[in-house]
Amino acid sequence: MAWKNILNLMVKVILVDEKDNEIGIEEKIKVHREGKLHRSFSIFIFNRKGELLIQKRAKSKYHSPGLWSNTCCSHPRPAKNLEDEVKKRLKEEMGIVKCSLKEVFNFIYNQKVGDLIEHEFDHVFFGTFGGNPKPNPDEAESWKWVNPIELKKDIKENPGKYTAWFKLILDRVIRKYESQ
Repeated sequence: MAWKNILNLMVKVILVDEKDNEIGIEEKIKVHREGKLHRSFSIFIFNRKGELLIQKRAKSKYHSPGLWSNTCCSHPRPAKNLEDEVKKRLKEEMGIVKCSLKEVFNFIYNQKVGDLIEHEFDHVFFGTFGGNPKPNPDEAESWKWVNPIELKKDIKENPGKYTAWFKLILDRVIRKYESQ
């Protein structure tokens, strides 16, 4: 595992209650091992054709390596503005700088991912981008624009190629996107 990923495990995340009220701060890896509810965000970028930008997670990631997922996701740092953290992470992970982002909905999910538990209060952001991303290879090994209907079909036929949270949220994302 790369040193950057090891250091990333020691990062602090924000513990929250079911209404997203902050109740504490703890190490990310401990929170994921114990399944504590914490704040996160997921970004879904679409182009003008309605295609979704997905990424294939780097093989060096501490969980779900080499699986396809949404454009970007992470955890906001304590004492930081959520919207600023979302923009910062999109730039760091996918090299996308100019993209207006809007929180569309939030939800809580609880999924076992290997030996870890993703129990997150997830803020879901949508954005529109017309170029090609320049992903950080420590984060994403590949990317592609996909038609959401074709993506749903591929997930049904090949569920093992996709992250647990992405499969869980995709239908809701598509419904929200189509209703805008």
